[in-house]
Order: sequence, then C-alpha cells, then structure tokens
Amino acid sequence: MKVPILIPNIFNHPFTYEDNNKNLSKGDYVKVPFGSSFVTGVVWNNFEKTEKIFKLKLVKEKLDVPRMKNSLIEFVNWFSLYNIVPLGMSLRLTLFNKSIVENLEEHNYKNFKLFIKPKKFLLNDEQKKSLLEMKKKGANFNVHVLDGVTGSGKTLVYFSRVKELIDEGFQALIMLPEIGLTSQFQKRFFEYFGFQAAIWHSGISKKNKKIIWRGILENKIKAVVGARSSLFLPFNKLGIIVVDEEHDASYKQDEGVMYNARDMAISRASIEKIPINLVTSIPSVETFNNVLNKKYSISIMKKRYQNASMPKFEIIDLNNKKLTKKNWIAPDTIKKVSKHLEKKDQVLFFLNRRGFSPFVICKKCHLKYLCPNCSVNMIYHKIKNYLLCHYCGFKTSLIRKCKESNNCEFIFCGPGVERIAEELKIKFPQKKILVFSSDTLLKKNSKNIIEKIENKEIDILVGTQLISKGFHFSKLNCIVVIDADFSSHSYDLRSAEKNIQLYHQLSGRAGREGLESTIYFQTYTPNDEMLNNIANKNTHIFLKKEIQLRKKNKMPPFFRFISLIVSGRKENETELEAIKLKRNLSNYLNCEILGPVSAPIFRIKKKYRCRLLIRMPKKNLIQKQLNLAISKIKFQTGIKLTVDVDPISFN
Repeated sequence: MKVPILIPNIFNHPFTYEDNNKNLSKGDYVKVPFGSSFVTGVVWNNFEKTEKIFKLKLVKEKLDVPRMKNSLIEFVNWFSLYNIVPLGMSLRLTLFNKSIVENLEEHNYKNFKLFIKPKKFLLNDEQKKSLLEMKKKGANFNVHVLDGVTGSGKTLVYFSRVKELIDEGFQALIMLPEIGLTSQFQKRFFEYFGFQAAIWHSGISKKNKKIIWRGILENKIKAVVGARSSLFLPFNKLGIIVVDEEHDASYKQDEGVMYNARDMAISRASIEKIPINLVTSIPSVETFNNVLNKKYSISIMKKRYQNASMPKFEIIDLNNKKLTKKNWIAPDTIKKVSKHLEKKDQVLFFLNRRGFSPFVICKKCHLKYLCPNCSVNMIYHKIKNYLLCHYCGFKTSLIRKCKESNNCEFIFCGPGVERIAEELKIKFPQKKILVFSSDTLLKKNSKNIIEKIENKEIDILVGTQLISKGFHFSKLNCIVVIDADFSSHSYDLRSAEKNIQLYHQLSGRAGREGLESTIYFQTYTPNDEMLNNIANKNTHIFLKKEIQLRKKNKMPPFFRFISLIVSGRKENETELEAIKLKRNLSNYLNCEILGPVSAPIFRIKKKYRCRLLIRMPKKNLIQKQLNLAISKIKFQTGIKLTVDVDPISFN
C-alpha cells in the first residue's frame, strides 16, 4: 500500500513510500530511506501531486511512539500555508531533531508531579470577576483578553483557570516572550501549583528536551512554560493556551522560519477547539481592534494587587537643566535618586542601548567605525573591550590605522548602558551597580543575577528593555528614563505603539509592593503626547487614535502586509532580480506591490538587500497564490528570497 510521508526538510510536499504491511495510519512516526541515509518522517494526510512515475522505496520501520494527533497535522498544514513556509520545514518545528523521536528515554517525571503543598493565594474582587468572565466563555475555542495594570495580579487569575483545567486532566501551555523570564516565573509557578512546570526554550539541553517531549506526548507532563517554539509541542490533551505579555514584539520570529507566535497560538487554539487567554497591561493594536469588534472578550483590572498605588510620573525638562560635558544624567535627577537611595529603594536607570557607545569616530580622520559586513555602525562594548556588530556578530578591537597619522584617536558618541553605569559609579561610588541587558544576563548566570536583585544586593540597575518584561523586584521604587526622546530605531510601522507599550511596562516595574514610587522621564520634549498619555494612564485613548490612523493609512490590522526581501552578494544583480520578481508576481497576483527599494539596512552579512511589500485588505488570503507564483520563478545562483508575512521589523 502506498503512503505519503512528510520529511522534516525544505520540501513543500510529502513523498510516496510503500507501506510493506506495516499497517500505517495518518500521524504515525516512521523511519524511511531518504537519499543515502534514513530519516524520521510522519505519515501525512495527502499525497504529492505528480504525474511522474517513481520506483517506490519501502518504509524501514514504524517508530514506537504515539501517533501525531490530527489537530497538530492540521496546524502544521495551516502554519505552512499562512506563513509561506515549506511544509517539511514546518514539520521540523514539531520534531526539533530526529533523536527526540527515535531515542526516547524512559523517565519517571517526578519533578512534574505534585509533591508539596502549594501556597494559598486569595483573589480580590477584581480578580474573581476576571476569573468568572474567563470561565463563562467555556472550554471551547474563544479568545479572552486579560487587560490589567502592571502589578494587578493577572498571573494569579490565569493560574487559577489553568489549575482548574489541569485538575480536570487537561494540559496547559503558558507562553512567555523572553527566555530570561522563565527562572523567576518558574518559582512563582511552583509556589502556586506545588509542582514544576516543564520549561521549554532554546537553552534547554537535548536530554531534557527528549524527556519533556515524551512526557507531553504521553500526557504525563501537565504544564509547559515556554518561548515561541513551545507552540509546536505534541500535546496529548491540551486544554488551554496562555500568551503572557501578548503585545511583546519578541513573539515575532524574524530569522529563519518567520512567524508571529501569538497569532499562531490563536490558530492552534482554534484548531484544538480550546480557549486561549491573551494577557497584557496594554494590548497590541491588533488585539484591541478585535476587542472593539467583539471578536475577543476582555476583562479589565484597574487596581494593583492589595491596592498598591501606581507610580507617580515626573518630567525632568532638559531644556532648563543643561547636561554637563560627558554627562547624561541631569543634576536634578541625581538629587531625586539620592533621596530614594537614602530610603533603601532600588533604582533603575533605563536606556534601550546595549554596550558603551553606539557610535565611534576618529577625531583626526573623521572616519566612522562601520561593520565590514553590514551597513551599520559598530557598537563599542567597554566591559569586553571590543567593537561589535549587533546584526552579524562581527567583533574587532579598538585599534585602527589613521589616514592622518599612526593610530586613530576615537571619540565615543552617545551613551549605552555601560556608559551610564560608569557615570553612576562616579556619582554613587559606595553603591552596588549592575548592568542588566542581554549581554550580561546570560543563560548560565541569569538565575544568580536575578536572585542578587531580589535579595537587595544591588542598589542601582542600569537596564535595557529586557528589564521591562515581567520581572518583579520588590524594592524597585525609582525608575529613571535617561532619554525619553529616543524612539525605536527599528524600521517598523508600529513605533508609536511599541514605545508606549515599552514605557508603560517599564513604569509597572516600580512600586509593586505598595511603597511610594516614581518614574522620572528626562526629556527635551516635555509636552510629548505619548508621555502625557502614559502619565495620565490614557492607554486605551492612545490605542483608539492609533487604530483610526492605521485605518486611514491602509495599515495593519486593516490591511495585510507581506514583505519580500531579495538578497545577494552583488548589488546590481540583487536589484535586477528584485525588479524581475515584481514583474513576475504582477502576472499572478491582483494586489498592490510596493517597491522594490533598497532595505533601510541595505547590507547584512555581506549581502545586499532589496525589499518589496505586498499590501492587500485583511480579508484576502493570497499566500497560496503567492507561493505558487514564487515557485515558478528561477533566481540567479546566489540570490535568496525571504518571505515575511505580517512583518514587524522593516530593517
């Protein structure tokens, strides 16, 4: 009997094999010959469409693993279609690597079973109301938004709902936007449930991934806390999905296989016919628009847990308080921070720039230090004493022959978090200061760093946006935004939304234990509408205005964008291929195609980049036609096409 087998590879179709009386069914995991070796595949739900006649190879063996559920097969098919990702590559996301399936190990799963008495947490009236609204929607597919101010106890609400479903025998998936959040979250989970959740992200060892994968497949692991990739785990009896910090741009995978994990989580919940909760302190524009259109239900929590007060906001007008040379912190700011430190408050200085300086130039020859592979500045990291490209990872020492004489003499333009920390060490020599960024918060030491902060061993934090995402530091009662005028440098159409979400989240880190707290904004534009919206807590007013603006300008969520990037090593050749692509697509697609133009960062990793943008009404789904059109185009050797559905970054 012939059977279609999907291989986790670049191919967009299953291959036909001979069953040889193994009684194979859809979803069975099998080992099959492919090329000169054997690979793990899955019996799929449709055959390859071809008129060619092949000599069929035999399936080598059926693996002793519970078969893939129909719902996961349907999800993989949908994921592939929507994101224009080869079907085999979509399957690879569920298998992770072949050893996970082929070499499953027996395990007693004791760490994931109830073995302590959990703490009791009492819900306040607002939390009880939100929980009741969740439950009213039932156990079938529905999208419920839990919108609460930072510190309102949203986690306890959805924990309560998750626990009810686990007690009924279901599994739960809780998604977080950043790996760095998992250690602190794991502790909170354990205190509430009395057992460990399975943690899933890129930093988990292969051995643990095997254990977790099997435990989920066999319904022996009830709860998973994970990053984007956890969405593709083979749940046996999934009962609920929670997307925490649903507004966070980190849910968008913008390398390799590109997709928005939040949107795909909603798709999987729909296919699994289960509820999904989107948790946020300020919804994304897309989510809020669906709430306004009654597609999603919503619960709003306006008060902090145990009636803790929200932080006060104070503008420090830099027009009246000039900064001295090589200083980035105003004297008034130092005075205010000193008062907080006297009260034993922790203080956070926020600047969303890694390293010491974002721009390095020679004062003699005036040459910038640019990345040789990318059209961007090299960032100076003083702690490690090297220049680093944040796009390709190229490193070099701070030495260069000068065109004028000997070596260059460098000027460091602008501050990064390391430079701010250096200034603070001069201002507060007795205080313990820590830089909190992706450079310092490494996987191996993140737990120790977070424990130091929690144990009040750190007086002053200097952090990037990483610190705004869900951390709970009880003594953090003072936050200083160094440069409130600095907007996101990424080329996206959501910069206003992104910035208000960032500063709103950031302000929510302060005063979480009920103590008086303040967030200070250093700015040259004290009347800025965004700052006033934050100070006046008018986030929903901002979102409504943004929705109107998006609709007027034919932008998401009213129109769908698909970004096409043509890249190659020769600039002229890349441009010509991009022009050819647009001409060919115009023959197949009845929609607006903008470009091609050079991408804002026109060279990354020694490859030139041209961008096209497809724009169409949201109701139109053209991915199938687009995929067909692309498959008929033959590019020159060395030319690569990258497709990004619903892009966030336009770099």
